[in-house]
Amino acid sequence: MKLRLFIGILFLFTGHFALADNQAEIEKAKKAYMAGFYENSISIYEKIIAEGSASPDLYYNLGNAYFKTNELPSAILNYERALKYKPGDEDILFNLGVANSRIVDKIDILPELFYIRWWKSLKTWLSPDQWAFAGIASFSLLFVLAALFLLSRSISGRKIFFSLGIILLIFNIISGIIAWQTYTESHEQNAAIVFTTTLPVKSSPDESSIDLFVIHEGLKVKIIDKIGDWNEIRIANGSKGWVKAEDIKPV
Repeated sequence: MKLRLFIGILFLFTGHFALADNQAEIEKAKKAYMAGFYENSISIYEKIIAEGSASPDLYYNLGNAYFKTNELPSAILNYERALKYKPGDEDILFNLGVANSRIVDKIDILPELFYIRWWKSLKTWLSPDQWAFAGIASFSLLFVLAALFLLSRSISGRKIFFSLGIILLIFNIISGIIAWQTYTESHEQNAAIVFTTTLPVKSSPDESSIDLFVIHEGLKVKIIDKIGDWNEIRIANGSKGWVKAEDIKPV
């Protein structure tokens, strides 16, 4: 028992010092950025993330540092990674929009059905963690309303508690679905950013195949299939083809 307690305390202190070290490094990266030493800031942020301390703020700050050095593909990649944690964040979306306005490709996006647009917009109201918390909180409140319904002796009271319970149940189902979808999407790697200045997209996973069209660095693509060292991609206008995996980086 004493040994377990000692190990627990040891892990607690180790975690505390690791967090303190990261915070010190983050402050160092911020000071380097403010002083205009963007390359130093980038190397510190990259090191922190590589050690497993990824967060939306780290990706956002790293994206800003890359943007300052005019490395647009890396800036866009990190803004997109930050958005996976905080979909709908205004600062991230604004900076991402500015970075995207400076890349070569201006792709027309295929129109979506109104309910798909509405659902996507709804998902950005909260972060994945917040949707999960909302689902747990609403599920807990359902038990409270059920107890109040059973304890209420008036018909009008029971009607109110029943109606509130139905609304809460619907919200619980919606928040649960969104939490699951946003969590899944945040761990998927089916989106990528092009990191080659000019990239011909092939008709098949073969160097000798026909060039269908050309895309450029900084463009976001969707990975729809993989064969060996090749990825089949789709761009926003629906066109698709094959590129080497080394030419793109997953979000």
